[in-house]
Amino acid sequence: MLYLKSTAVTKAPGIYDVDVAAKPPGKTFGVYLATDPDNPPEAVLAALAELGFQNTKRSAYTHKDKGKVLDLHFQKNGTDLFNGWKTDECAANLAAIDTLFGNVGIKVHPRVMTLAEAYA
Repeated sequence: MLYLKSTAVTKAPGIYDVDVAAKPPGKTFGVYLATDPDNPPEAVLAALAELGFQNTKRSAYTHKDKGKVLDLHFQKNGTDLFNGWKTDECAANLAAIDTLFGNVGIKVHPRVMTLAEAYA
């Protein structure tokens, strides 16, 4: 779940926040979205599916400011060990993610999670 300060502002229509993160050692990234369930970002969700990302988790909650939030987690299998991404797949997938979110005005900053975050 992404930590949201407020649901009063969106980064793009229907999107409160985006996190592109990988568990250590950091080659296979997931896309984590905090969305407005009443105004879902249908085009972004469809584009993620076209890129091969599958929704693996959905979690709805009401934020402390009373706004509704739907957390969505997306993963894409690769061809490396345990469905991980090889180096070339990582570069291609991150470029596609950057383009997708750049088209809706969101700059993503891929990161590697800490061990505490990854396995909490």
